[in-house]
Amino acid sequence: MTEYTLPQWHYLHGQPDGYAILRTLPEDFIVEEALPFTADGEGEHHLLQIRKRLLTTHQVAQKLASFAGVKRMDVSWAGLKDKYGVTSQWFSVRIPGKETPDWTSLNDDNLEVLQALRHGKKLRTGTLSGNRFVLTLRQLQPGTDLERRLEQIRAHGVPNYFGEQRFGHGGRNVERAAEMFAGKRIKDRNKRSIYLSAARSFLFNQVVSERLSRYGLVPLAGDTLMMPTGGSFFKSEPGDAEIPGRLQRGELRLSAPMAGEYLGGDDDADRFEQEVMGRWPELLQGLKDARMDQERRPLLLCPQQMSWQLEGDTLVLSFLLPAGAYATSVLRELVSYEEAHNIENQTVNG
Repeated sequence: MTEYTLPQWHYLHGQPDGYAILRTLPEDFIVEEALPFTADGEGEHHLLQIRKRLLTTHQVAQKLASFAGVKRMDVSWAGLKDKYGVTSQWFSVRIPGKETPDWTSLNDDNLEVLQALRHGKKLRTGTLSGNRFVLTLRQLQPGTDLERRLEQIRAHGVPNYFGEQRFGHGGRNVERAAEMFAGKRIKDRNKRSIYLSAARSFLFNQVVSERLSRYGLVPLAGDTLMMPTGGSFFKSEPGDAEIPGRLQRGELRLSAPMAGEYLGGDDDADRFEQEVMGRWPELLQGLKDARMDQERRPLLLCPQQMSWQLEGDTLVLSFLLPAGAYATSVLRELVSYEEAHNIENQTVNG
């Protein structure tokens, strides 16, 4: 069977020679979700903004279900958040025909209810406008060009890679996707969804990496271009001399495929994408057989409102990312870093 060891994907600004440690403390990884709507103030869904520390999203959801006396399936969230950090996250709890609980009685050292509002609709996965990150890097060895990298990232962005957590430890979720496509039955719907996402994300990262390595940011004939806001996209016309300038000014964005049923053409960009994805025919065919629609995702990720503060060997970095983007994709272009809890585990197991 094909091995799916995750490669060292291409760096837009060159591989960094600096080093730092992330998440020495939970407070070194702060995330705050932003919703694209305001609660309407009534309805059977309780919309809760919760600040959690050293807890998974699933653990908080179970706490909410137990406290409210409802089934676990009546609790939903917009996005999963890291355990090793301090994250402000939105949940909804469906409590039909019941009194409003005293949510603040849930508060403890690792969980705080910041807001409790009524809303008429369930909070669904992906219903976010973005996430604000405040990351603290410690024991920093800045390397030869830290300031230049910070400025380049702010000005030009980074590859919009899916983070390693998307693929499971060592890429195992991609391997399990291949096994599923080969006929292994997976009864758990959630696991099937995870494996499908891992396969699509793996192919997306491969296309982005190969494209940047081979062509940089030069547009190709027939590129599928995206608008700066929203998910709309269109095929570029041959000979359109305005495309490079509009890309440079940020009026358009290059994109790469989220593989599925193929809807492309026979131009340079389509041939390139199919060539790269075709190296993993079992994944490509499995996604087509699963009737996944081919979608598009921006090739680059541009952090917004990015700022930083450097004091001694500590760097505090703040930025805003759209929903579905990974802060680790920003960090990997800045320094080589290790997670403190992984270092501790290696020490214990070593």
